[in-house]
Parts: sequence; C-alpha cells; structure tokens
Amino acid sequence: MIPEYGDVVKVHTKEDVYEGILLPRPEIFDENYTVIKLDNGYNIGIENKKITKIELVKKYEKKKEEKRKIEYKKGLPNISILHTGGTIASKVDYRSGGVVAAFSPEDIVSMFPELTEIANIDSELIANMWSDDLRFPHFKLIAKAIEKKVKQGADGVIIGMGTDNLAVASAALTFIVEQTPIPIILVGAQRSSDRGSSDAAMNLICATEFIAKTDFAGVVICMHEHSDDKTCVILPPTKTKKLHSSRRDAFKPVNDTIIARVDYNMRKIEFIKNDYVKKDKNIKLVIKPNMEEKIGLLKITINMFPEQFEFFKGYKGLVIEGTGLGHMPGHVPNELANIHKKIFPAIKMVIDSGCIVVMTTTCLFGRVQMQVYSKGRDLLKLGLIPGEDMLPETAFVKLAWLLGNHKKDEVKELIGKNLRGEISERTDEKAFLY
Repeated sequence: MIPEYGDVVKVHTKEDVYEGILLPRPEIFDENYTVIKLDNGYNIGIENKKITKIELVKKYEKKKEEKRKIEYKKGLPNISILHTGGTIASKVDYRSGGVVAAFSPEDIVSMFPELTEIANIDSELIANMWSDDLRFPHFKLIAKAIEKKVKQGADGVIIGMGTDNLAVASAALTFIVEQTPIPIILVGAQRSSDRGSSDAAMNLICATEFIAKTDFAGVVICMHEHSDDKTCVILPPTKTKKLHSSRRDAFKPVNDTIIARVDYNMRKIEFIKNDYVKKDKNIKLVIKPNMEEKIGLLKITINMFPEQFEFFKGYKGLVIEGTGLGHMPGHVPNELANIHKKIFPAIKMVIDSGCIVVMTTTCLFGRVQMQVYSKGRDLLKLGLIPGEDMLPETAFVKLAWLLGNHKKDEVKELIGKNLRGEISERTDEKAFLY
C-alpha cells in the first residue's frame, strides 16, 4: 500500500531509519525531498536519492473532535481570550500539513479543558496580526477589543500573540492602556501545539490562574520561566525582551526582575514585587490609542554613513540604539574616519527639521550616561535626549505614543520620565542576567 500524507511511516536510508508522519512538502524543501514529522515535533527533509524504502506503519486516522459545551459556572471569574493569530491557538492538520486556527470558546476549551475549572472562558479573534507584520493601528484594534470586554464585565483579558514582537506589543499596550481595573496578560507559545514540547497550554493556564487567584491589575506578559514545565513568570511589560529564537524560556526581564511566579503543578502564585496596582471595578478604563506613524529606530554599527541619518529628516521622532553609554560615530580619530565629519551635521539637520531624537544603548543591561565622555557631551549639545535605561524598542513605542497624545514640548519632558516602569530610578545589579 502506498503511503499517503498523514500516515505514520518509516523512511529507510543506507545509514538510518526515520519514523514519523508523512507531510506535504513545504516550500522550503524542493521536490527532491520527502518530509516527515518526528515524534519530538520537528520536521525533517530527507533527500529522495538517499531513500531506499518508505514503509507504511499506520494509516492516517482523522480524530473526530467533539467540541466541549460551554457552561457558565457561578463563582468563577469571567476571562476573555482575545486572539491575534500565532501558534498558541493553532493545530496542525496532518493530511494537508497546514495549520488550522481554533479561536471559538468551544475550540479553546476543547484544546485546553483545564481552563473551565479555573474560569468562565470567552474567546474571539480580533484579527490576524502576524507578529512580524504588526503596525501601530493593530494596537488600536486590540485596545478597542479590550474596552469592549471590560464593558461586558470581564474580570481579566488574555491576549494570544505571536512571540517575535510580543514584548514590543506589551510595551505599546502599557502606554495605550493608561488605566485599567483588570489584568491584561499577553501570552504566546514558542512551540506549536502539535508538538509534545509545546508551551501553549501551560502558558495559557498559568495566565488564567494568575488572573483568577490574584488582585493584580495592569498589563503584563506570562511565559515559561525555565525550559522545564514547572513554573511560568509574570513579566514587566516595558522591561522584557525575547532573548532566544526558540527556547521556551526565551523571555527575560532586562534591568528589572519578574513580577510574580506561577507554579504550574501546585497552582500557587508567589509575588516577587508587591508594589502593584490592584483590581478595582470602580477604576475607569482609560485608553489612548493614538500613535505617531513617522517614528524611526536606527541601530548604530561600525562603518556608518551620513545618509543613514539624513533619511530621518522630517520624521517626528527617532530612537538611536547607540553603543556603550550612548554613543555613535561623529569624531575623526584618523583620516580613515574622515566621513564621520558629516555625521554630526546630518543628525543636527534631522533635529532642526523638528524630529525628537532619543539615545538608548545596544547593551541589554545598564543605562545611557552621556556626560562621561566628550562624544556623549557633544551629542547632548546637538539636542539628543538620553533614554536612561529604556530598551530601544520600548523607547520607540513610548515616543510614538507620546507624540500621538502630547504636544512637542511635553514629549521632550516626558520621554525621560518613568511613566509605566520603563525607566528604573537606579540600575539594580541583581537584575543582570536574572
């Protein structure tokens, strides 16, 4: 019998035997490869010329999925899960090889039945917002969806999102949601739900437990603390960065510590920070979703040219991810760097065009100190504003939000002030590589 897509097969080569689910060939593999999904969840492509035999192990059997009926349980909190795409609510159809989205409340509780013991779950898709394609208007859509759920009486909102820009989105939403009576938690998954190592269920369940069992209010992130399945952490929204492309514990606080820890097995919550805003249904939800579009983020590297700075002439704001304490090329130590004579005039031209320029550092830890070296002092004279210890991406969305909601003079004053925990009063050395 000839194997078909979805069947479990053994692929024999002269060197090895691979067992897994036969999949349609993705675009990344050419027609000379056979693709299977291994038990560990990874897909591999095997060159056809190396294959001696493909042995059928088990025919594909499509499981009949029975959607669980949603029943309201008195005494449990009402939690809304808002979806923006991503892997957290997706599953694989092994016959087609494609990802199937599951966004309805019935879909969610069928995939994660434990949720019904923690809360009454409401779920809907806002819109497909692939993390790599996020734009400022997407945050307005999310904010409006949050507003709708708060008006309907939700005790908490979970936002499912792709992980690549989840940390940046959390920072943006923290500024947009100026005041909230309930918790708003961004949750993602590093591993797709069809893999045994998926973190989707645990992250979602821990976020739900945190809403149900605490009095916390505000925007945060919930992801794995370590590579094992013991604890998730509640992370500060403006001080968190994705530091690994695939590990389940990729999200870490920078110049800060976690807010709380959720023990997945014991279902216990330990607060690390106790100075947080508490739930209060009497507090009014305040949303200010306007963000200035003409904002740039420029990373400083070696071998830069004045044209790279001139590009931002006419922009409303620019965040520079500088080196060290907040530096960029502009001095001429020898004739090989003569072109740097034109860089400071270029950045001055950008500032004179009405652009607010903020300096941050490419170093993950520590803060900008522009009074230490002459170059930093020269940049201050040009009009650059120190970004303290803000992450460059956080400074970027903060500047966009400030320009969308405040006058220019107010923006210059507020960009260097701590509004949502984005700037630390002092850099805590204990927070280094927490």
